Amino acid sequence: MRGIVTGGAGFIGSHVVEALLERGAEVTVVDDLSNGKRENVPEAARLVERDVRAGLADVFEEARPEVCLHLAAQVDVRVSVERPEHDASVNVLGTIEVLEAARAHETQVVFSSTGGAIYGECDGPATEEAERRPLAPYGVSKLAGEEYLAAYNRLYGTRHVSLRYGNVYGPRQDPHGEAGVVAIFLGALAEGRAPRIFGDGRQTRDYVYAGDVARATLAAAGQDGGVFNVGTGNETSVVELYEACRRVAGSALEAEHAPARLGELQRSVLDVSRSERELGWRPEVPLEDGLRLTWESISA
Repeated sequence: MRGIVTGGAGFIGSHVVEALLERGAEVTVVDDLSNGKRENVPEAARLVERDVRAGLADVFEEARPEVCLHLAAQVDVRVSVERPEHDASVNVLGTIEVLEAARAHETQVVFSSTGGAIYGECDGPATEEAERRPLAPYGVSKLAGEEYLAAYNRLYGTRHVSLRYGNVYGPRQDPHGEAGVVAIFLGALAEGRAPRIFGDGRQTRDYVYAGDVARATLAAAGQDGGVFNVGTGNETSVVELYEACRRVAGSALEAEHAPARLGELQRSVLDVSRSERELGWRPEVPLEDGLRLTWESISA
């Protein structure tokens, strides 16, 4: 297989690159390194340093990929609220550039979307047919990306796939970012600092290990289009997550509590039965095992 991974120097993208290389694929990484890191790209992969909005025709012409795993994105919810035009530029216009380059070479696109930011508040595990109620421009831009993929499928007979990820965590996640509470908690514990829990800590999320996400992303390649949730189907509260982080870190530090953040979801969990049924994929790494692997990477 020949594949392009946009955002392949980033947290999730680098796990996808590794999974592709393990299958013997020829891999080209496209990343502007604004958030990704050059050291995240294995030597066996070719790195093209570029913003996806700058056009990718020449990259696709040289690589001749059968699949493009499109993970390049603006992923910070706060940035999307403060700079919605930037969020839309990267997540919508950047995705269109990918789709156009892929169309010229009949390349399938697998798009990394989001579950929690699209479904909004959940009253149980959300299926792919659940009402879509994004609360921030980030969720709107990802949903727009999904709709572009679906429109290209109808217009050109392509087989592009959208994957709605849960809360992904694992090695190489930025402990100083906004999106990764696991990395923030473990990063603070590694430095001997007490992390903050916003609100009462009862808000729940569906935490899925990056290695499992990479397997799901590869499993989507070759599918006949569609939208799939990628999570665990299990809810974990922030308080429960912190207790698990303390266990793997061997720490007795108590978390500090801070006022709840405006607009934060109270409950987010994904139904993954379609992915199990149609992709032949299911999550394999239990939360505590994944936290331990993440802790080992941070504390090494």
